[in-house]
Amino acid sequence: MGKRIISQNRGRGGPTYRAPSHKYKAELKHPGSIRETVGGVVIDIEHDPARHTPIAKVELDDGKKKMYMLVTEGVGIGDRVAWGPEAPVKNGNTLPLGSIPVGAYVCNVEARPNDGGKFIRASGVQAQVIGKDEGRVGIKMPSGKHKWFNADCRATVGIVAGGGRGEKPFVKAGKKYHKMKSQAQKWPRSKAVCMNVIDHPFGGGGHQHVGRPKSVSRGTSPGRKVGHIAPKRTGRK
Repeated sequence: MGKRIISQNRGRGGPTYRAPSHKYKAELKHPGSIRETVGGVVIDIEHDPARHTPIAKVELDDGKKKMYMLVTEGVGIGDRVAWGPEAPVKNGNTLPLGSIPVGAYVCNVEARPNDGGKFIRASGVQAQVIGKDEGRVGIKMPSGKHKWFNADCRATVGIVAGGGRGEKPFVKAGKKYHKMKSQAQKWPRSKAVCMNVIDHPFGGGGHQHVGRPKSVSRGTSPGRKVGHIAPKRTGRK
């Protein structure tokens, strides 16, 4: 009897392919709204298993609530941060895009006003404010694409901390294993061509080769849905 291929196992939804969300610390949303200004003090810089960038623990000014925020380069323990239209334009503060000057670097940008932040949250990335129009603000995304946002969408001034973190070598296989586990990916994984014929459509044969067309249709059954799924074209250009 063979085994399920990875695409089948992922669809089944077992613990091997499930993200350990019970270990994640916070969603990292901007507090308050675009109408009110909230301030606080950074009391700690911590690691979050859910992401590659460090996060900051902030004690709000009311003294009753602590929260986590996506930290930018240069922000440290003891620094003051603020969210809202009356916050000063400085590194680590979050303001509506309409209040941020052209040319400033921003991150953690909201897709819609008050949604908490959706874009530009990976370690070491930043976007740049390139222009303003009636009720809209243009941003140059990390990909180089120009995208327009509502002027009431909030964004954090600065560059996301943790840049260059992916360039550090893993050194040990165990570190790579734990990294992949936090992202709900199975590792290590075997090549399909080195499996037995009963375990994968690409398996078997006198030597390691696919032995069949790699292009499959969109409606192929899960046990055969491997390789290039519904490709628009195949072969070299």
